Amino acid sequence: MSAAGLVFLPARTFAQSQQVAVITSFPKELFDAYKAAFEKANPGWTVAVVPKPTSAAITHVRERAARPDVDVFWASAVDAFFFLKANNLIERYVPPAEFRRGVPDKVAGFPINDPDGFFHGFAVSGYGIMWNKTYLARNRLPAPKEWDDLIKPVYFGHLVITAPSRSGTTHLTVETILQGYGWQKGWELLIQMGGSMGAITERSFGVPEAVIAGHYGIGVVIDFFGLSAIASGQPIDFVYPSLTSVVPANVAMIKGAPNPEGARRFINFLLSDEGQRLLFKPDIARLPVRTTLYAEAPKGIPNPFKMQAGVQFDADLSAGRYNVTNRMYDQVITFRHADLRKAWEAIYRAERAVEAARSAGRDVVEAERLLIQARASARYVHVSEKMAAEVSGGMDRDAAYRSAKEREWGEVARTSYARALALANQAEDLARRR
Repeated sequence: MSAAGLVFLPARTFAQSQQVAVITSFPKELFDAYKAAFEKANPGWTVAVVPKPTSAAITHVRERAARPDVDVFWASAVDAFFFLKANNLIERYVPPAEFRRGVPDKVAGFPINDPDGFFHGFAVSGYGIMWNKTYLARNRLPAPKEWDDLIKPVYFGHLVITAPSRSGTTHLTVETILQGYGWQKGWELLIQMGGSMGAITERSFGVPEAVIAGHYGIGVVIDFFGLSAIASGQPIDFVYPSLTSVVPANVAMIKGAPNPEGARRFINFLLSDEGQRLLFKPDIARLPVRTTLYAEAPKGIPNPFKMQAGVQFDADLSAGRYNVTNRMYDQVITFRHADLRKAWEAIYRAERAVEAARSAGRDVVEAERLLIQARASARYVHVSEKMAAEVSGGMDRDAAYRSAKEREWGEVARTSYARALALANQAEDLARRR
C-alpha cells in the first residue's frame, strides 16, 4: 500500500482546517471509499489518512501520547483496542442513540462495543482460509476446511501467510488458533504450518494478492480479503474453519485528539446507515454491525449474527501476551522459515521413503523411530504458556532482557530444526537401504 498523495499536517493544522486525522491498518480500497463518503456527507471537513500496520499504529500513538497528531484509531484487531484502553491512550465517547440503534450487545458471544464506551464496533470479522480454485485444480489439491488441514504434506509449499508482528488481523488468527487448540497444540500446529509456507509476506495485503495472482494456492486471511475477491469475480473461495472466532472491528477517539469534533463526526459516520451500507461494496465486502441491513446484503455475504464461533475469543488474554506472541512467532517461524521448511521437506520425503519400504515388505521400525523424533524436534515448543506469561512484562519493559530472550528462542529453534533435518535424512537413508 502506498502513502503517496496523503497529506500529513501538524496537529494544530488539523484542528484549524477542519481535518480529522485517522490512523488505520485498513487497505486503501476501504479507507479511500470512507474518506470520499465522509467528506461528501460533512461539507467543509476533510480526512487525512495515516496508513500503518496495527502494531506500528499502536507505537505511533504511544510515542506521541503527550502531543497526539491523530484523532481516530481505526483497525480490525480488537485486542489492539484493549491495549490502547489499558494504557490510557483512547478517549471515552458514546455516540448518540440514533447511531447505536439496531446494534446488538454481542456477536457470537463477544461484546460489540466496549462497555465503558472507549471503543465501538463498526464491522464484524471472522478468520479463515482463502484459495485460488484454478491453482488447486491445476495442482490437483483438495480444498482445505480446517486449520489442521494445512499441515497435510500435500499442501507443502502451496501456502502463504504474513507474520502476526506485521499484521493485526494475522495476530488475531494466531491467537484464535492458540485459544482454540490450546497453547501447546496450537504452537505445534503453527510451527508445522509455518514449515509448509511457500512465503511469509511483508504485509497482510500480500497474502490475498499472492493467492489471487496464483503465486500460491492457499492463504490464511481475515474474511473480507476472501469475500471481496469472490465479490469481484476472482476464482477464489473462502471457508471459516470450525475453530474460528467472530469479533468486531473497531474505532476509537485518541485521548487528547487535536480535533475531537472531527473524531466524533467520523465515528458517527461509520455507524450511520450510509457508513454501514458502504461495507457491502464488492471491493470492501465487510460485515455491518447493524443487523437489519443483512436483509439487503449482496449474494455471498454471510450474516455473522447467525454463525456459531468455535472459539470464544478472550481479548484480555490476547492483549496481555500481544507482544510476546508476536516475538515468539518471529523467532521460531518468520526468522527461521528457511530452516523450518527444510526440516519439514525432509520429513515428508522420509515419510514417503518409509511408506515405500513398508509396501516392499522391508523392516521400517528403526526408520519410523527416527521419524517420530524428527517430527517432535521440528515442532518443538520451547516456551510454555506459563513461561510466556512470566516473561511478557519483562520483555515489554527491558530491551536487554527482551533481546536475550529472543536470542534464546531463536537459537533453540535453529538447533531443533537442524536436529529434525538430520534425523529425517537418517530415516530416509535407512528406509532406502533395506
